[in-house]
Amino acid sequence: MGLISSTKETKTSGRGMGFLFVFFPDHNSDVSPLAPSSSPATTTTLFRTRSSRLLLSKAQSTISICLLLLLLTLFLFTLSTFEPSSVFPAVSHRRFLLTRDVAGPRRRSDRFALQGMGTLFLRGTKSMHDLVVAHIASDTTEQDLRLFLRLLHRSGVTSRSDVVLLFNSQRFNGLIEEENNSFSKLVNLYRNLNQTGTVTDSVWGFNLSRFIKNQSKKETSEPIWGKKTHRANNETDSDEWTHGSVVGFDVAELDPENSLSGFMDHVPIALRRWACYPMLLGRVRRNFKHVMLVDAKTSLFLGDPLTRIRNRSPESVLFFSSASKHSNKINPAVIIGGGRGIRRLSSAMHTEIVRATMQHNKRKGSVSESGVLSQLVGNVHMTKGFEVVGPSEVVAEASSLAELRTRNSMAAAALSIKGRDIIQRGNSNSNVVAVIMKRICSSSELDSSVYSYC
Repeated sequence: MGLISSTKETKTSGRGMGFLFVFFPDHNSDVSPLAPSSSPATTTTLFRTRSSRLLLSKAQSTISICLLLLLLTLFLFTLSTFEPSSVFPAVSHRRFLLTRDVAGPRRRSDRFALQGMGTLFLRGTKSMHDLVVAHIASDTTEQDLRLFLRLLHRSGVTSRSDVVLLFNSQRFNGLIEEENNSFSKLVNLYRNLNQTGTVTDSVWGFNLSRFIKNQSKKETSEPIWGKKTHRANNETDSDEWTHGSVVGFDVAELDPENSLSGFMDHVPIALRRWACYPMLLGRVRRNFKHVMLVDAKTSLFLGDPLTRIRNRSPESVLFFSSASKHSNKINPAVIIGGGRGIRRLSSAMHTEIVRATMQHNKRKGSVSESGVLSQLVGNVHMTKGFEVVGPSEVVAEASSLAELRTRNSMAAAALSIKGRDIIQRGNSNSNVVAVIMKRICSSSELDSSVYSYC
C-alpha cells in the first residue's frame, strides 16, 4: 500500500496544511518494494558477462589467426632464403641421371637402383643376404678402381653379395660397366667350354664353381635393385649362374645437405660416407644380414671376408688394427659386421665426427677418420648399440706378400696368399697394382682374351 501527502489552501483560514491519503493495493505481498529497482541491475550484469565472454572468444580467435599467419610468414621466409639446390637437391640430380649418357644410348628410367636414386650397373640373378659398400675416394685412379672391381668379381664375393659403390663423380661409370661386362663374358666363356676352374695359376686363377649353384626356382627371389623382371620360362632348374647386383650412388643423393659441411671447409668422402650410410642402410635394413664397409682405392679381394661374421650376432662389428707398427688405431678401410651393428655404428660415427670436429676447430686441428673411429670404439658408452669384435688382426699389405715379390716359386706364392681373403695396397712405392694386373692377365689365356687393359 502506498501513501501520498498533499498541501491545500483555504479561503477562510488563509494558509493551512492538510494531508491527502491515497491507498494503492498490493498485487504481490512477497515482492519487496525495492524489487523493481534491482531487476535492471541483474539484467545489466548478465549482459556484461555475456559481452565479456564474447569479447574473450573473439580475442582468442584473433590471436590464433595472428600466430598462424606469423608461422606461415616465417616458413615462407625460410624457404625463400635457401638456394633451390639445397632445398630440392635430388630433383636436379635425378634429372641429370635421366639425361646422363652412361654407355652411349639415352639413360632409361629402369636404370635407377632404388626408389628413383642411384644407378643399376649390373642386375643380380636373385636377392642376396650380404652387402658390400665400397666408397671411391676422389683421388682414386682408373687403374685403382679397375683392379678393385676385377678382383671383387674373381674372388667370388659377388656370388653371395650385392655391391654398392659410393662416389662423388660420374667419371667411372663407363669403367664400372666395362668390368661388369668382362666378368659376364668370362663366366659365359668358361661355361661354354665346360670348365669349372683354372689351374694355370692357383692364386689368381678364376674359379667358376663359386657362381654355379644347384637350386630350384622356388629358392630364388627377386633382387631389390632396379625394376622387377620376370624369369624366363626356359631357364633350367640346375646349374644356374648366380651373382649379385652392382649399383652406384652419388653421395649427393644419400646426403643432399652435406651435413658435415657446416663443421669443416672440405668434407672428404672418407668422412662424408658416414653421413650416407644411415639413409642407405636404413632403406635396405630388412634385406641384408651382413654388411661390409670397404675402401675401393686401397682394398683388394682375394676371397670372401664376410665368412668371418656370418656365424656371429647381428649386432657384431669386426674391426682390424692399423698396419702401422707404432699405432694402436683402428683401420677404417675394412669393417665387417651384422646389418644391425653396422647401422648403429654408422649413426654413432656420424655423431662422433661432428663432436670431434667441433673440438678440433677450437684447437685449430684436423680430424682423422682413424682417430675418430678408434676413440669411438674405445668409448664403452658409445658402443652400447653394437658388439665390438677385435681389433686383433692386421690386414696385410700387398707389398709384404711373397707372391708379389717373387716369380720363381709357386709354393712360396701359395703360402703367402693362403688363408688371406683381403689385402691392402699399403704405402709402398712399388707398383703393386701393375704387378697384380699382370699376374691376372697371365694366369690363363681365356682370361687375357676377355679382359681389356691386360
